[in-house]
Amino acid sequence: MREHLKDKKRIVFKIGTSTLTHPETGRLDLVKMEKFVRILTDLSNRGKEIVVVSSGAIAVGRQALGLPGRPEKRSEKQACAAVGQSRLMMVYQKLFSEYNRHTAQILMTKFTIVNDTSRHNAQSTFRELLDMGVIPIVNENDTVATDELDILHLGENDRLSAVVAAIVKADLLVLLSDIDGLYTDDPNKNPDARLIPYVERITDEMLEMAKGPATDLGTGGMSSKVNAAGIANDAGADMVILNGADMENINRLFDGEEIGTLFIAHKTRHFHLKNYIDNGGSPDGSEKN
Repeated sequence: MREHLKDKKRIVFKIGTSTLTHPETGRLDLVKMEKFVRILTDLSNRGKEIVVVSSGAIAVGRQALGLPGRPEKRSEKQACAAVGQSRLMMVYQKLFSEYNRHTAQILMTKFTIVNDTSRHNAQSTFRELLDMGVIPIVNENDTVATDELDILHLGENDRLSAVVAAIVKADLLVLLSDIDGLYTDDPNKNPDARLIPYVERITDEMLEMAKGPATDLGTGGMSSKVNAAGIANDAGADMVILNGADMENINRLFDGEEIGTLFIAHKTRHFHLKNYIDNGGSPDGSEKN
């Protein structure tokens, strides 16, 4: 069932803070980032259109400012994001430029989604950038967010990446995580936990099973990833949770290997992203299973 993934044309990659940074220090893992950039550039060379949703701005900012841990106050988070966002983009620009690829920074807010004009303008901008061969790098506009850095009611970038996948009409969303995929239980606590290779429909039991803590560096647990799959699948995109500890997993995925957890797309009739956001995760306001 993975063979069809090699034919995906427009792909959104989400990379989390825990994947981008060294666990010992919280600083950027430049070797891993370079390999990530190199693999994405090679996919682009194969004719794929690539969008990146990247976490890490707060972590980079906090390191630059010498803060000992993840800030708790909203104003501190926003200050760290303001410092870190430009530094993170500078690293991406430098790495992609080594392979003769241009990048563009896109910062989004809820207004981008719920306002028809802004949403259509965002879609047009993405389309032009992709037509030009530019790789957009997206994040939420943390410095002006007012609901715990959660203008889109995201809490992290997993759901933002699904929103972006819906906006750009992506064929596939790949979430690079620090775990191999969705398990029947927490594999860190239960040695009998089994990896779930395919998900055709997200159930309440699956959402309950996915509940787990976030990390000191990042804010998204497995529950946020399953919720992101709900958005992406309803919008018509497959989604894969993939372990980003080894960036070669990306190549293995597109070579047809059965790694990670694949959530199968089932485009919802009359899906509308604005309604989805306004109704709290359901295209029509009904409770989502």
